[in-house]
Amino acid sequence: MLTDDGKHLYVSWDEYHMLIERLALKVHNSGWAFDQILCLARGGMRPGDVLSRVFDKPLAIMSTSSYRAEGGTIQGRLDMAKYITMPKGELAGRVLLVDDLADSGVTLKAVVERLRGMPAITELRSAVIWVKGVSSYMPDYHVELLPTSPWIHQPFEEYDTLRPEGLAKKYQV
Repeated sequence: MLTDDGKHLYVSWDEYHMLIERLALKVHNSGWAFDQILCLARGGMRPGDVLSRVFDKPLAIMSTSSYRAEGGTIQGRLDMAKYITMPKGELAGRVLLVDDLADSGVTLKAVVERLRGMPAITELRSAVIWVKGVSSYMPDYHVELLPTSPWIHQPFEEYDTLRPEGLAKKYQV
């Protein structure tokens, strides 16, 4: 649910899963056949996992991070993993790059540039759930365009501050 001022988008688990499924349908309806999925950790892991299962394609993971300060709300420098984790083989052929959102676009743009420099990748397309209006990068596939660039409150954010002690208290263990 988008707040009246357009500054915050609150997403439930049901909405989140529905949006991932709609993203899968957009990719499918495009008719593009890909060989592998590369998701960006952490935000792209859940969508990447679901797409990997729906399309029955291998899933690779690349760790990136750009949110540092103020509980992850202030963007800092981009950190990109040197290696890509895969079950076997190398990242090659037609690759679908998956993340949760194109925020500023900096991360996706940098990863795409890096991947386009890999000779084994013959074709690369990107897919996200949300694209913010301020994004400098437009993915090939997206579900929602958010012109007001709200802060997105995803359902799993409760785990950002929940620690084992809090779980123990919650379950009285």
